Parts: sequence; C-alpha cells; structure tokens
Amino acid sequence: MKKNLIVGTSPHLHKEESVSKIMWMVVLSLIPAGIAGVFIFGKSALWVIILAVLSALVTEAAIQIFTKRKITVLDGSAVLTGILLAYNLPPRVPFWLPIVGSCFAIAIGKQVFGGLGQNIFNPALVGRVFLMASWPKYMTVFLKPFDAVTSATPLAMIKEGKGLEAVSYLDLFLGKRGGCIGEVCILALLLGALFLFWRGYISWHIPVTYIVTTGLMCYIFGTKGFFTGDWLFHILSGGLVLGAFFMATDYVTSPLTRKGQVVFGIGCGLITAVIRLWGGYPEGVSYAILMMNAATPIIDRFTRTRVYGTKR
Repeated sequence: MKKNLIVGTSPHLHKEESVSKIMWMVVLSLIPAGIAGVFIFGKSALWVIILAVLSALVTEAAIQIFTKRKITVLDGSAVLTGILLAYNLPPRVPFWLPIVGSCFAIAIGKQVFGGLGQNIFNPALVGRVFLMASWPKYMTVFLKPFDAVTSATPLAMIKEGKGLEAVSYLDLFLGKRGGCIGEVCILALLLGALFLFWRGYISWHIPVTYIVTTGLMCYIFGTKGFFTGDWLFHILSGGLVLGAFFMATDYVTSPLTRKGQVVFGIGCGLITAVIRLWGGYPEGVSYAILMMNAATPIIDRFTRTRVYGTKR
C-alpha cells in the first residue's frame, strides 16, 4: 500500500512558485492599503511611497554592482521593503527621510547579511526604527484625514490621557484617523491579507496569535483596570494589523514550524502590549517584531519537528 508522507518545516517545494512571484504577490496585496493611504492623506503620501521604493531599488542595485554579485532588483524584495517602509512613515515627512530610510533598510537590514534569505531582521522595520531613533520629530508628526492639519494618533492620545469620544471603531476601521500611510485603513489591509490567505502565502498562526495576544493583554491590563481595557481599540489602532499580516509573517525572519510561529506571535503580542500600556512610546509593533526576529533561531531550535523515522 502506498502512503503519502507529510513533511514539515523548511522549503519542501510542492508547487510552481518562486521567491520572485511570492514577493510580487505580496506587493500586489499591499496596493489597496497604499491607495487608501493616498486617498486619505493626499499626494504627499504617494511621493513618500515612490521615493522609498526607488531608493530601495537603487541601493540594492548599487551594492550588488559594487560587491560584484548578481543583480536581483527585479525579484520584488527591494520593492516590497520600500513599500513597507513607506507604509510605516507619516505622510508629510521631508522628502529625504524615505530615501535615507530605504537606503539604511537595504544596506544594513538586508545586504550586510548577504542579501535576500540571509537577513535576520525585517529590513523595512530596521529602516523605520533607525529613522525613529534619529529623527523622532519628523516620525511623530501626523495629519488628520483629508486635512493638512497635524493631529495625534489615537494611541498617542490615550498615552497622553486624552479622551477619544470623537473617534469611533468605524473611523478606525476605515482610516479616518491620524497615523502612518499604510496602517490607517484596516479594511484595505484585511483585503490584502485575505488575498495572501487565499493564495496560501501566509497561515493564521502568526497574525492571529499576535492580534489575539495583544487584544487580550490590553483587555486584562488596560488603563481602566483589570478586565476593562478597550481591546478592540488597541487592535484597530496603530500598526498592529499591518505588522501582524505583512511584516511578522516574513518567511526569512519568522520561525519555520507552526508551533514556533504560535510562540512567535504570542511573543510579539506580549511585547507590543507591554510597550503600549507601560512604555514611554505609544506604539510597540516595530520593536516587538524585531525583538522576536532575534529570538527566531532559538524558537526554531526548541520547536523543531522530529526527524522522520527517529524517536524523540
């Protein structure tokens, strides 16, 4: 009797896919969020996206030419890094900021490790954290939707002890709030995430455990006391949905096994909630994912599957 063997972890390819195709499909899934960001914040958001993507492409090509390696700027990974970095920026940053951020993301976050598949941290988040540490003034100035007037994000307002009576869950879901370009419209992000689920490029393990853990922590330890925190507000605010579906699920920097991915998602959720609730910074998604990126090797080590034919 013939038996089909089911294998786990590493890249046991079983269908006609390529790294380049997957990268471009993820880029495609992010287009709705980009369109929503440009519609909400105007042409300035479009310029930030364009500058970030072009800078990522030029930096990757320049480094590969200088190091005499194969030019791979058309594989979609540099474009994806540029888009994700831009989506994590306010819409009215100076024109040089996305350029510097993309150059740093590609050069230090990716190419210094040897290129695609060898980086240990998500390059776009490396670029964002670098910009946040270097120019926090520009990285924390946000706009009201459909207006040129500056406004604090909902998470910043909560951190400052201000009320949110004027912001509804529907506003948060549709993007009628201050924030970064690609994180504000939850509807657009979910459309892109559904596309990735449909194509089989991501599974539920990281994003669901990440979001649920963050919501549960904020519900239990919210500012109003035990078991009274506004968990839905924390899920819909900030970059949680963008980070959970499009950055924490990065193949290279996340665990290989399903069990490891659950651990990774829980860790991201715990760190995000701790920073939001007790940290000095209102948002913690970028830092949480980068910290868990660093923990990925040890997670893989302790959650690896049994070698076929052997005992534990």
